[in-house]
Parts: sequence; C-alpha cells; structure tokens
Amino acid sequence: MILDCVLYFIILNIADKKYGLLMTSLVFLWLIIAQRIMQELPIVNVEMETRIKKPDWLRVKLPIGESYKHVRGLVDKHKLHTICESGNCPNMGECWGEGTATFMILGNICTRSCQFCAVATGRPKPVEWDEPQRVAEAILLMKVKHAVLTSVDRDELPDGGSIIWFNTIKAIKTLSPETTLETLIPDFRGIPDQIQRIIDAAPEVVSHNMETVERNTQKVRVQAKYRRSLKVLETLKLGGMRTKTGMMLGIGEEKAEVIQTMKDLVGVGCDVLTLGQYLQPTKKHLPVQRFVHPDEFAELRQIGYELGFDYVESGPLVRSSYHSEKHVIQGWGKSKWMEEQALLK
Repeated sequence: MILDCVLYFIILNIADKKYGLLMTSLVFLWLIIAQRIMQELPIVNVEMETRIKKPDWLRVKLPIGESYKHVRGLVDKHKLHTICESGNCPNMGECWGEGTATFMILGNICTRSCQFCAVATGRPKPVEWDEPQRVAEAILLMKVKHAVLTSVDRDELPDGGSIIWFNTIKAIKTLSPETTLETLIPDFRGIPDQIQRIIDAAPEVVSHNMETVERNTQKVRVQAKYRRSLKVLETLKLGGMRTKTGMMLGIGEEKAEVIQTMKDLVGVGCDVLTLGQYLQPTKKHLPVQRFVHPDEFAELRQIGYELGFDYVESGPLVRSSYHSEKHVIQGWGKSKWMEEQALLK
C-alpha cells in the first residue's frame, strides 16, 4: 500500500509538471480505475488449476437395477448407515446391484478427523442399543451370503463402542447363521479388552485398515498411529482371527514405502491386503498427488503374493470391502495367483 502511494505521487507529479492540471486529473482517474480492475480480478488457485485430471479407468456406472433399489429401500426403512454412502464409495452401484452392502454401526459421526475420509467429524449421537437387532434383521431380509460391518470411531465411549460391536455380530450370527461376516474395526486406541470383544464374537474376517505408509500416517490419519495399528492386527491374529487390512495409493507415498508396509504387515501375520486409488472426497480433504496406473497396481499385487499374503486385491477402484466375500476363503486368492503364474511359464 505504501509503495503504491509513493508510485502514484511520482506519476502525478511528473504529469502535473509536463501536462498541467487537466492531464493530471485524467492520469489520476486512470490510476484509480486500474487499481479497481486489479482488485476485482479473480485470484487463481494454482493448486486447483494444476489439479490432476481423473483418468478414464476411474469412471464407474451410475447405480441402477432392481437389486440396487431393493437394498436402497431396506437401508432407508431400517434407518441404517452404510459406509457405501458416507464414504462415497465408487463401487456402490456394483455392490448394491448384487444385493450386498457394508453397514456402518454406531452412527455416522466420527470422533476422529482423518484427512482422507468423507465421514463427518463431530460429537456423535447417543448409542442406539437396538441397532444390533435392526442391522441383523436387515441382513436377514436382504438374504445375503456375506455381510460387512464397519463403524466410526467412538473414542468418547468408555468401551470405544466394542459392546455394540459384539452385540451386532452375535445378533447377525443368531438370525443368519449361514451368513459369513467381515468386520472392519477401528483401532479401539489399542486397548486389549476392547479388541478381545471382537475376537470373542468370532467373525470370519477382522479387518483394520492401515490406510497409508508410516511416514504419512500422522498427516493422513491424524489421531491414529502406524505401530498401534500393526499391533491391533497382530493381536487379532494371535487371537485366531483371519486378518485383513487396506491401503490407499496416490496420496504422497513412495513405492518403496508401500512395499515396506507390506513387509510389516506380513510380519504380523496379516492374511488379506487391499490396495486402491485414493480419491479426494471434497476440496477440504487431502488432494490426490497422482493417479496410480492399473499396471502398477498389478505389479504390487504380484509383490504382495510373493511376500506371503494369502489374498491381494489390488486395483484403482478397489475398496476394503470390494469382493470381500472371496476374502473369507483361506487359500483361494493365492491358488488363483499360482494358476496365473503357471500359465505364464
């Protein structure tokens, strides 16, 4: 502002001496107009202008079909929360079209503020103790062979929400004993008693997502800890669970870091790994650093099997619960991969 005033004074002084009062007035008017125009010019957000264009391989079909409508109706009728909606999952149309969905218990407001997640952060509503029965009834009506449960973090609760978790798993098993179940759990702040409740409920698969590499964990997951998540998976494995985790790519990680994380996971006995492309939910969330090519996902799948995972689901549109009905079957993924390797020889 001071520099502008000095500049104006010099220009006007020169104009007055050379051209007189009239010309000085015109010059002064021109300076005012020029300044106003500059003030009204839009500020270009370089980050927005350089945002990477989404590649064709990430395009998905809109949700359609009678099965989708049926699931949609059940979700609305029973006032259920699904991570499919809250997480803006790109596979919602495909999964719901096949009559499956991932149910989110303990409400849809999370106590944590992960910078990648579309689920709302804030003060959750009181626990609904009839929720386990409502979820179990919905799964029974949907007649699904495999169901996935997940939840928001409820760090404000003394039990971290683990009692509702236990009750929901047991209610589903009671009403639909033939239905296999995957549970995608929070870290419960690493508290052993809360993790043990999940083990005691005995779902077929227990998943806890690492989400990203160690270097990025504090930035991406904020309140979570990389080593604590590894410990959760190890505790589950030692408790006899089939364990699973998921990671997002394209959020600033290096390939070597991804491979190191895979090695860390094998080290704690993790059975199933999913790798998918990070997609920015809103402008307030972390931006996409790059779109990972399908060929790189295929390469990481190969590396995963070579490291010792029993099942590796890797692709741009892969999400934790994608094709999860196959993740239950021990040895299925690895046997398919071995068949592929035999054909290449």
